[in-house]
Amino acid sequence: MPGQKLRRARERLGLRYRDVEEASQKISRRHASDEFSIGLSRLADIENKGTLPSLYRLYSVCAIYRLDFKTVLSWYGVDLGQLPSDAATVPVNQTHSIGFEAHEVPQESFPLDLDPSLDLTRTSFLSRHLQRWGPLVPELLAGFDLRQQRYGFIGTADWSMYPILPPGSFVQIDESKRKIAANGWIDEFERPIYFIEHRAGFRCCWVSEIEDILIAHSHTASQTPPEIYRVSEVDVIGQVIGVAMRLDQGKRRHTSS
Repeated sequence: MPGQKLRRARERLGLRYRDVEEASQKISRRHASDEFSIGLSRLADIENKGTLPSLYRLYSVCAIYRLDFKTVLSWYGVDLGQLPSDAATVPVNQTHSIGFEAHEVPQESFPLDLDPSLDLTRTSFLSRHLQRWGPLVPELLAGFDLRQQRYGFIGTADWSMYPILPPGSFVQIDESKRKIAANGWIDEFERPIYFIEHRAGFRCCWVSEIEDILIAHSHTASQTPPEIYRVSEVDVIGQVIGVAMRLDQGKRRHTSS
């Protein structure tokens, strides 16, 4: 119970109810608001009856007991680390900025160690290379379910789908969508992109299928020619349904060329 945790914190400091009341009054005067003040009976109710303190009184308690406000909120079932992921479940039609601070972005599990044989210049199927999980603030990967889904990495030297998928992008792959769509889109942004494995490695591309022939199409801007395979030579892992990308790769390409 959060009230019991607050009582133990008070007792560890040797504070009486009266001490907490007087200290809260000092904070109240400093902020020119009675909302920060905690009366004797209210403090007793918070500790013993599970009464929910107001935001202001909880702030005073944290200041007096030297407790981390974010931690105490979690005692009451409010996890600030869930703000970004909760926000992601609520669609907002208007374009808007994101006001979450870096410390509010939840730490998710992400592979810190990859297979030493993994060449990041080439497009790879990350799900085959994971060795160890560790914490990482997913600034680009918020909302990705790294354990349940499949993910690929567009090699840093792979410009075949640029500018739609720049090099260095992480892509989310839906393995249930392996059948090649022949139509149903109006432009290149709606056309399904597939993650495939072929005899020389992996590729992220548009795909068309004619009888037993599969054609891997690159973006025309990349000037990468299409590749033709027999269907039996290619494993369609799934359709790309999400991407986390950098937006400065075009400049990097011109700089390196």
